[in-house]
Amino acid sequence: MASRPPTRSRHLAFVLLPRIASFLWRVLTAFLRNRGILLAGGVGYNILLSIVPLFALLAVLLTQVVDEQTLFNVLSVQARHLAPAHAEVLLDAVRTLVDTPEVIGLFGILVLLVFSSFAFRMLEDALAIIFHAPDAHVGRSVWVSVLLPYVFMLVLGAGLLALTLLVTLAGALNSLWLALFGSDLPLAGLSETALNLFSFGGVFILFSAIYKVLPLVRIALRRAVVGGFVAALLWEGIRLLLVFYFANLSLVNAVYGSLATLIVVLLSLEVGAIILLLGAQVIAELEHNARRGLPWHVDPRREAVTHLD
Repeated sequence: MASRPPTRSRHLAFVLLPRIASFLWRVLTAFLRNRGILLAGGVGYNILLSIVPLFALLAVLLTQVVDEQTLFNVLSVQARHLAPAHAEVLLDAVRTLVDTPEVIGLFGILVLLVFSSFAFRMLEDALAIIFHAPDAHVGRSVWVSVLLPYVFMLVLGAGLLALTLLVTLAGALNSLWLALFGSDLPLAGLSETALNLFSFGGVFILFSAIYKVLPLVRIALRRAVVGGFVAALLWEGIRLLLVFYFANLSLVNAVYGSLATLIVVLLSLEVGAIILLLGAQVIAELEHNARRGLPWHVDPRREAVTHLD
């Protein structure tokens, strides 16, 4: 009996898998060549500097229009997405600032604005290196570079306000249903799972916006969206692994003692920065090939050597 010919899917697998592996290796080597780990360390450190001022600034402003407890419930979910372990430490710092408005004042608001922008400014410089545009501010208006971090902060604030209002509305509807019918709604309020899904969507939108807007070079929208989704999905998986690791296996407490909390938070933010910059490196390689008219899987350096030979 004659053997059956290989199926089309098997043939595609044999062709596609080596191409994907070669592309991923090219991305990794380019990432290391661009000092990606060093850049991620700088981005993670600046996120640590910015996250408390940013959350505090948004909390101070939003508590003027929404319930403080509801806002902090929503913020706690966002903090766990940014810093999977010890997110409560960040929230305690934010709550301390919110509870002492006399410490902040107008001058304090300006200081919080400046510190909140550090992460976006460092990220813009890191992406300039990833996309081989180290002098990023030459091709972009100075005012655009100055205002971009604050635009991102404004969008983050609007998203946080919308989510808080949604939680408030869900709670109000449940209270009304309870008053009319004497029982809770089948889905009373917004569950933790729903809030996590909304937060994942927010991370996805944020990553996509960073890939689309912050680089100096023009990035195709579809690549920014796909890159943002993959990076957000990868970060969600890594975040869960970090939560499990720090809760069950980590020796950080034994090694660093009282500094363990700071080390864990900084390490988590650096891992997130590595994922974000790796996604940018993938997009940079795809854009580089597209500008040269080459398929995504072709290494431009090897192509150049072939033409020279």
